[in-house]
Amino acid sequence: MLVVGSVLAVLAALLHVFIFYLESAGWTGPQAARVFGNTPEQAESTREMAFNQGFYNFFLAVETVVGVIFLIAGSTGIGAALVLAGTGSMLAAATVLLVTSPDKRSAAVKQGAFPLLAVVFTVVGLLV
Repeated sequence: MLVVGSVLAVLAALLHVFIFYLESAGWTGPQAARVFGNTPEQAESTREMAFNQGFYNFFLAVETVVGVIFLIAGSTGIGAALVLAGTGSMLAAATVLLVTSPDKRSAAVKQGAFPLLAVVFTVVGLLV
């Protein structure tokens, strides 16, 4: 189960690296406009905020991947703590988006699916 949780955690991290790219490097570009539904004016006026928010996503991804590395190396306690902190934070952010922005429910579900499954499989793996 820890292996499945680790794979799901890496997938969650990869998705958050992509979100980091969109928010930090590609915010004013056409791909981010399609994904987030921003006009060029909105993107320009929120550029600093998105840049900062992108780094939050990146740091959660890094934390999660480092946790998986510790799990692979046999340091289960440290690895699980980092994986659960990273994916749990991703899941919490997706939940906030789901609750506070009904028009973005689809994005919240996409953002939260891998972290939710990673948390479940990691916890079950620790208990078995």
